[in-house]
Amino acid sequence: MSHPLRVAAAYGWRLLVVGAAVYAVFVALGRFHLVTVAVFLGLVITALLGPLTDLLARWLPRSAAVTAALLIAIVLLFGVLSLIGADVAGAWPGLSQVFTGGVARIERWLEGPPFHLQHGALAHFQTWLSHFVSSNRANLINTAVSGVGRLAEVLTVAVLAVFCSIFFLHSGTQMWQWFGGQLPERGRRPVREAGRAAWTTFTGYTRGIVLIAATNAILVGVALFLLRVPLVLPLAVLEFFAAFIPLIGSPVALAVAAVVALAARGPLVALLIILLIVVIGQLEGHVLHPLVMSRAVSLHPVVVALAVICGGVTAGVLGAVVAVPLVSVAWSVYGVLRS
Repeated sequence: MSHPLRVAAAYGWRLLVVGAAVYAVFVALGRFHLVTVAVFLGLVITALLGPLTDLLARWLPRSAAVTAALLIAIVLLFGVLSLIGADVAGAWPGLSQVFTGGVARIERWLEGPPFHLQHGALAHFQTWLSHFVSSNRANLINTAVSGVGRLAEVLTVAVLAVFCSIFFLHSGTQMWQWFGGQLPERGRRPVREAGRAAWTTFTGYTRGIVLIAATNAILVGVALFLLRVPLVLPLAVLEFFAAFIPLIGSPVALAVAAVVALAARGPLVALLIILLIVVIGQLEGHVLHPLVMSRAVSLHPVVVALAVICGGVTAGVLGAVVAVPLVSVAWSVYGVLRS
């Protein structure tokens, strides 16, 4: 056997072993996906509330500082949700009339050039939709019932995530030191350095993406307010959470805003919001990401796009959200271990 063939065979079986190990890890994570998601969310909460907890710990005991930071976060979260509910409830009586007139306006617009839609096409579509709902009522009810089970899973994951974050915030450093102490002597230093690099990258990405999402939400909220589009606060919050999916999240959220603007304010305002999609995409890609993420994440845009697509294909929206931070952490750990 020639030397190049022996080298290729040696690398080949090693790659097969590594691939099998990675596959086994992902299968195990998939079997316990609720626990995996809860731990991931616990790490996100820890990354976001860590600075506040450290600040409060200067004047309070560590346990009291953790409790105060979590209470502040919970109050802010429920405050935003209550504002959204009040906004939707207050605007709902007028929205029905606005959207009724908006649908008629859209139908007249589509009947003209360049679409030349037949008169009554939307009415036929509404009739078909009503018939579809009535004929598939049993399936829809079953879906709603299964949604209740999903809600229970979401609440379980949320409670477990908060539970994990309490201990991560209180004694996460000691927990990692204990883990490193269980390793052989020669393996402790590489694991310690890799763990430090991984946590630095993860916290940098988490705080950076929150800052970018908040900036996008503020810009969208101001633009929608100036254009007098209804449901400004819910659409801005939708933009905030959608920005956690790089490249595709913000355009999808703004597309929803464009549909609302089309029904409520007409085609011109909807066209302005479509233009806003382009402006925010350029701002996010060429200003915010290089400025905020440069020290935390150094991934090529092609790698980010492939990570988001692969994560979305394998695990849906959740996979698209966690793909980029996981790839970033893996790359930073590889860089530390290689050196």
